Amino acid sequence: METVVWSKPEHQRAGTPLLVMLHGYGTDEARMAELFGSLPPEFTCAALRGPKVIGDHYGWFLLDYFLTHDFADVVSATNSAFARIEAVKARHSSVSLLGYSQGMAMASTLLRLRPEAFRAVVGLSGFVLDNELLAMSESFDAPPPFFWGRDKQDLVINDAATAHTEEWLHRNTQLTARSYPGMGHSISPAELVDVSAFLRHYVLR
Repeated sequence: METVVWSKPEHQRAGTPLLVMLHGYGTDEARMAELFGSLPPEFTCAALRGPKVIGDHYGWFLLDYFLTHDFADVVSATNSAFARIEAVKARHSSVSLLGYSQGMAMASTLLRLRPEAFRAVVGLSGFVLDNELLAMSESFDAPPPFFWGRDKQDLVINDAATAHTEEWLHRNTQLTARSYPGMGHSISPAELVDVSAFLRHYVLR
């Protein structure tokens, strides 16, 4: 993978479950790397950098205040992420995804396009894209385990996006939903405890 921070040196990664971590809009992989120490040590974590330059930072595709997007941008970012995952997945026992904010949109899009490729997905303070083309292409043989953590008063993710995300997750996934009052558009220590328990249950058991 290019432009990625790993939680383990290469000689310690073989046979471990891989957790691919996708940052939010206008930040970078370092934000996700800060979480390594709060996640189960059995995992190899890989924090990827998004391909889109956003000022001095990065994103996965362009967004506006209303979270509208260009589908060609989404497809390009998704193909890039798939290629990077494909390059290393054979070395690992499984692949799971963790996305924060826009990274949750990316993680859920990757899941929608290749549900068989991922053991579990974590989405934090984010959303699922409302897109007819994606909806037409998705097909799940069984509902995948999905953790959704957020503050219900998060002002960054608008009400329409939240409503669509909630409906989509309930309809398509084996959902574990948790709320963290006062957290805002962020990630809390209590949330990471729950994320770790979710990953241990669905990936390590």
